[in-house]
Amino acid sequence: MTGSNGTSQTQRKVLVGLIGAGIQTSKSPALHEREGALQGLDYRYELLDLAERGLPPNALSDLLAEEEARGFAGSNITHPCKQTVIEYLTDLSDDARMLGAVNTVVFENGKRTGHNTDWYGFYENFQRGLPDVPRHRAVLLGAGGAGVAVAHAAMKLGIERLAVFDQDNARATKLAEDLNSRFSAERAFAITDVGEAMRTADGLIHATPTGMKNHPGLPIEESWLELRHWVADIVYMPLVTELLALATRLGCRTLPGGGMTVFQAAAAFKLFCGIEPDADRMSSHFTELCIGA
Repeated sequence: MTGSNGTSQTQRKVLVGLIGAGIQTSKSPALHEREGALQGLDYRYELLDLAERGLPPNALSDLLAEEEARGFAGSNITHPCKQTVIEYLTDLSDDARMLGAVNTVVFENGKRTGHNTDWYGFYENFQRGLPDVPRHRAVLLGAGGAGVAVAHAAMKLGIERLAVFDQDNARATKLAEDLNSRFSAERAFAITDVGEAMRTADGLIHATPTGMKNHPGLPIEESWLELRHWVADIVYMPLVTELLALATRLGCRTLPGGGMTVFQAAAAFKLFCGIEPDADRMSSHFTELCIGA
């Protein structure tokens, strides 16, 4: 079903938003609005930025109420509201409930339903970009909000043993315990020595801010990476991080982070308006936006 195939869809208005702090450089408005227009929708995507409005995180309830009052179809949710938003929702999807985090809220019939499309974004990106790599053992760097979603996806991707590292070992331990109770005992475990874990790993999943424009550098020692490893990053600004550049020089299979952003956005788009977006087209547009940034 696509809006461009019928005149009944042409004038349909869809208003959605993004609630978070420091979100003025977000690519979501352009990404959603162009796809909406190409689907024959009058699609608008607004930023409700806590920082820009000088609001504390506990203003989240008021922003959700504002969106509902203005007739929004739904809203994306980002840092620092992915967990705190839950108390203001009517219901949660199974994945959002399991992850304890929401990045998409749908308003419908007076209800607020929270979803998590972050994990799906990584899952779909991996399936498309690294479909045939070995999945026996992998190392995950980062057990924060992004790491939790990525780890969930890793389990669904069939990674047999996931070694989780975080600067906060207690957080890594909790994530491993949550994964094991959710999926299968002893598939995930916390580690403190990444170099040692990399010796027996098939690949590396990177889910920390290292490599972003304001957090340059490598998250691992260069010597830990070998030709046989695959490397999946979730950082997308820049499109090619120092980690991916190193992996490419070594001849490793790589997965850039932009795809995760695109596919989580595509899933949110469908939740908001009930139309299947063209994910490949959104991916091309996303690359244009990042190159032009």
